[in-house]
Amino acid sequence: MTLDRRRFLAATAALGLAGPALAQSYGQTYKVDNDDGRPIANMRLPGEITGQIAELKGVTYIGPRDAEVVLYEFFDYNCPYCRQAAADIAALAASDPSLRIGLVNNPILSPMSAQAAKVALAVQRKLGSAAAFKVYGQLLGTPGKIDGLKALEVAARAGVPRAELESIGDSEEIRQALSAQMHVAANLGLTATPSYVLGNTGMLGHPGPKALARMIAAMRRCDQIACG
Repeated sequence: MTLDRRRFLAATAALGLAGPALAQSYGQTYKVDNDDGRPIANMRLPGEITGQIAELKGVTYIGPRDAEVVLYEFFDYNCPYCRQAAADIAALAASDPSLRIGLVNNPILSPMSAQAAKVALAVQRKLGSAAAFKVYGQLLGTPGKIDGLKALEVAARAGVPRAELESIGDSEEIRQALSAQMHVAANLGLTATPSYVLGNTGMLGHPGPKALARMIAAMRRCDQIACG
């Protein structure tokens, strides 16, 4: 099966229409700063929606299933800030093995991003989270724009034939998984990439590794991203 760029673009473009976000205004529910000392936009989120994240198919997880704290990153493969975030997430996973990290696709910047996400989801479907986490780091470490063809080139190194990756990525199962991930992101008001969910708090933008580590530590102490 050969990747038909026009057909794949048309199929993935519609995924950007994930659904209306809740009427939310991200201010500063908690007074937290990023690594540059600037305020991090954050707010409490409805538990009935944050609870849906764990039910999503195709989320790439790193860390123990019984972890006390789970950090979710919502990202786009063509987001420049997600490139730095990917390096920081990898370092965080290595330095805090008791933390569970969930990577959720939110390709809102372009149809190319949706193409790449479908390929990455195909890797996750075929080989599991460890392989998908590796591809996540490789794709976000690749210079230039990332589209389906570039993603296939990188993902094929995981050992799955390109034709098989194309077939899985173009399946209804993957389309539904990606659509569901984007719907949850939209309903949580995650209009920036990367964005994070920690407990029932959403954060827009990448805070930096030190700020993330502080908020994770606070979650363990008081179940909030900042302890009063």
